[in-house]
Amino acid sequence: MPHDHADAPHSLLPPDPALRVKALESLLTEKGLIDPAALDEIIDTYQNRIGPANGARVVARAWSDPDFKAALLADADPVLAELGYYGRQGEHMVVVENTPEQHNMVVCTLCSCYPWPLLGIPPGWYKSDAYRSRAVREPRRVLAEFGVTLPEGTSVRVWDSTAELRYLVLPMRPKDTEGLSEDALAALVSRDSMIGTDIPEAPR
Repeated sequence: MPHDHADAPHSLLPPDPALRVKALESLLTEKGLIDPAALDEIIDTYQNRIGPANGARVVARAWSDPDFKAALLADADPVLAELGYYGRQGEHMVVVENTPEQHNMVVCTLCSCYPWPLLGIPPGWYKSDAYRSRAVREPRRVLAEFGVTLPEGTSVRVWDSTAELRYLVLPMRPKDTEGLSEDALAALVSRDSMIGTDIPEAPR
């Protein structure tokens, strides 16, 4: 029996997610609901001007300044607001610290809640069904696929972001980085390390 497209309108969409996004953007533009130039500006702001740079600066300062770190871990919102890192998709932040005893990892099991003002636009894998489901069930295997192998004695805690609460991982400072400036330290901090799927390394 022929398949009726009217019963499954999604079957008319291109199979590739990028093509689906493009098709949706074209449709919304046609209807006058979005301005492509404004959309490009938003994407450029979060992807290139903000990116993970804001988060990296926060981590570097926490590594360098014990009082700042203590305040950040106690109540991140006012500390981040004072730095100007707040706003849409960045409300109600909690910073969780990696230690030799506990490694933290962030996921959003429902959708893709993510701290845009600190990390920019979420990567594709963060939004994928595979990551969202497997990060909770088998975090060590997922970390291993990112190249992160933890000591047996280190536990893994997975934090589930929501629209009400978002998380930033404060990775451990790499050894042999004493004397580096905050800018040099920030350069060691990757976006993934602030999600918990990477570990910063000292410069070689």
